[in-house]
Amino acid sequence: MRQAYGYCRVSTGEQGDSRNGLEAQMAEIKRFAGAQGYELLGISEEVASGALDLRGRPILQRVLARARQHKAVVLVSKLDRLSRDVAFISSLMAQGVRFVVAELGDDVDPFVLHLFAALAEKERQMISQRTKAALAQLKAKGVRLGNPTNIALAGSLGRQAQASQADEFAARLRPTVKRMRDAGMSLRAIAQELNAQGTATARGGAWDSKTVGNVIARWEL
Repeated sequence: MRQAYGYCRVSTGEQGDSRNGLEAQMAEIKRFAGAQGYELLGISEEVASGALDLRGRPILQRVLARARQHKAVVLVSKLDRLSRDVAFISSLMAQGVRFVVAELGDDVDPFVLHLFAALAEKERQMISQRTKAALAQLKAKGVRLGNPTNIALAGSLGRQAQASQADEFAARLRPTVKRMRDAGMSLRAIAQELNAQGTATARGGAWDSKTVGNVIARWEL
């Protein structure tokens, strides 16, 4: 049986204390390992910013060392649990350890992982740009920045822009998905077909029944 070490990460101490996100990642790693025939040798948790380099991620360093020792893979629920930075992902791949991302599947090669990392990095940059634009709008209106309420408002505006883009994406995909639904295909079957066609989700990831359902929920069939 193939062996794997699981790795989970959240970015703040509050999330680590409440275990918000960690338990969901652990559950997904266990589910994926069982479905794909991996023997889990352990699951490690880390509370650290995804912007830190490997020197600032001691738990990940330990997981890498153990994986190399046992010739095992490192299993994560989503690619951004490692990082959204292409250079960081590349540096990890240079460690001589194979990474498997449950969200993307077991057969994704390093080149494709680089592509998904590039998309994740681009998404991070777009979110940052939207937030900065929202802050600039507030400043232009004479709103004093640095106030937590104003920062929250700027974040809300950024999320509204994200929602608008998600609506546009769902509208572009509607004819394709509607045709499949009209043919009697299940959400899971539609997800498999979209993945087979090489169509990525709005965030550049792989499709599953939940993400298909989320797209359908944005318009009436």
